[in-house]
Amino acid sequence: MFSKELLVILVSALPISELRGGIPLALYYNFSPLKAFLLAVLGNGIIILPLLMLVGVIFKYLKKIKIFAKFSDWFEKHTLKKKDIVNKYGLLGLMLFVAIPMPYTGAYTACFLSHLLGLKIKNAFLFIFLGVLIAGILVLSASLGVLKIFSI
Repeated sequence: MFSKELLVILVSALPISELRGGIPLALYYNFSPLKAFLLAVLGNGIIILPLLMLVGVIFKYLKKIKIFAKFSDWFEKHTLKKKDIVNKYGLLGLMLFVAIPMPYTGAYTACFLSHLLGLKIKNAFLFIFLGVLIAGILVLSASLGVLKIFSI
């Protein structure tokens, strides 16, 4: 089947879990914190460039399919509510948006937000990836803290 490493990368590349799911999974597999971080960042980071390049086409297509049209409209409205941080702080705001490990603030939403705001792919990629790195550090720190609390 899949190796544990590949599974961590795949979970980290999924839209809902991203590295917020990948890092705890890696720690569950008893990977070192560094290995957990690197695999999760790889999985979450590898999807950024393809998403930035294809997000417009994907959502244009989804809007044509009745069953997905409502979701894509909802997601667009929800995502545009997050534009203030990017409008206020520019690309640093985009990085901060991704860095805060909360629901709907990951790389997928940031790629869509970048598309909606017309940001250049090269710039968006760099700042989204930096946000992924920061989110990875925060999630790893929180996960290790929780493990330490429960190991007492």
